[in-house]
Amino acid sequence: MRLGLVMLCLAYVLSQFFRAFLAVLGGVLSRDIGATPEDLAFASGIWFLTFAAMQLPIGWALDRIGPRRTAATLLMLGGGGGAALFALATGPTHVTLAMALIGIGCSPVLMASYYIFARQFPLAQFATLAAVMLGVGSLGNLVASWPMALAAETFGWRASLWGLGAISVVVALGIALTVRDPEAVEGGARGSVLDLLTMRALWPIFPLMFVAYAPSAAIRGLWIGPYMSDIFALDTGQVGQASLVMGVAMIAGTFLYGPLDRIFGTQKWICLGGNLICAAATLTLAALVGYGVGLSIALCAVIGLFGASFPMMVAHARSFFPPHLAGRGVTLMNLFGIGGVGVMQFGSGPLHTVVAAEQGAQAAYGVLFAFFGFAILSGTAIYLFSRDYKP
Repeated sequence: MRLGLVMLCLAYVLSQFFRAFLAVLGGVLSRDIGATPEDLAFASGIWFLTFAAMQLPIGWALDRIGPRRTAATLLMLGGGGGAALFALATGPTHVTLAMALIGIGCSPVLMASYYIFARQFPLAQFATLAAVMLGVGSLGNLVASWPMALAAETFGWRASLWGLGAISVVVALGIALTVRDPEAVEGGARGSVLDLLTMRALWPIFPLMFVAYAPSAAIRGLWIGPYMSDIFALDTGQVGQASLVMGVAMIAGTFLYGPLDRIFGTQKWICLGGNLICAAATLTLAALVGYGVGLSIALCAVIGLFGASFPMMVAHARSFFPPHLAGRGVTLMNLFGIGGVGVMQFGSGPLHTVVAAEQGAQAAYGVLFAFFGFAILSGTAIYLFSRDYKP
């Protein structure tokens, strides 16, 4: 199982890469196939929405079929096939279809790991294990920054995507050969996601889960590239370096959150405090658009650092799941987290286009970042009413 978790972690590296690599390909995709920032925002949103839409059937599959076959099959077909379609793209529509396939392929890998943690490890260790998996897997976020920009300039983006498709197939085969499914829950307990949706303890957690990951994922996954090139005229390599800084901060934030619940004896107040800092940084970035490239990169890093509460949020909700619904529980939370990014990415493209046409690029980015910041503030206001879990 140790080797199986390593393979799932490698798969999650790919998942993190695929959700973020469009940020550094904007220039070359615009030149080669005519893709605009709005086209890429739509394609990025499609990745997150297909990823989110898969969470409920994946939750059923994890509880009934097991993580091994679920993760291996979808990663091979969706990840490998989607990367191949992307490599053959001749227009923005092909990119969107490819991102949809890749979203389906990446959708089970992190939740397969979380399912194993929920079923085979003590509850008090879940947040730390979840953070470690997320943090190590987030190396894909780094590879999707400057290294991806370098690969695109050196080998071409099509050759790079063919290579990524081959890697996806190899990792999927590794999962099929090494992951062991947990034993079935004794007693044959049955239930559905509806049982989870009726649990009042989860209701105040859902809204913050929906918005908490959106600013860091959307800015790092797409908007940091257009922002740095439109406002500060950075080239592809420089955009990659700025993305790398934010990616490192996101990884550091994941490891930072991991053990805090056991150190301070609370999950609620850690999530609340971190997300308030993230909201403050996002709103500051909105107010100071164009004030300096160094300041903007620093604020993006703060957003990445404190916007990494995802595993702690899942851990908070996990404390209320019955064992026989562990798979559907973690995937339900992932649906809210990833679905929120997808919905907000869809809204971000038209919002940016409308404001840019009327008031210019600088105002458009200010409104865009404010949109993300106020969304987090709304989520934290509701989250205040949640019930704490103290490890």
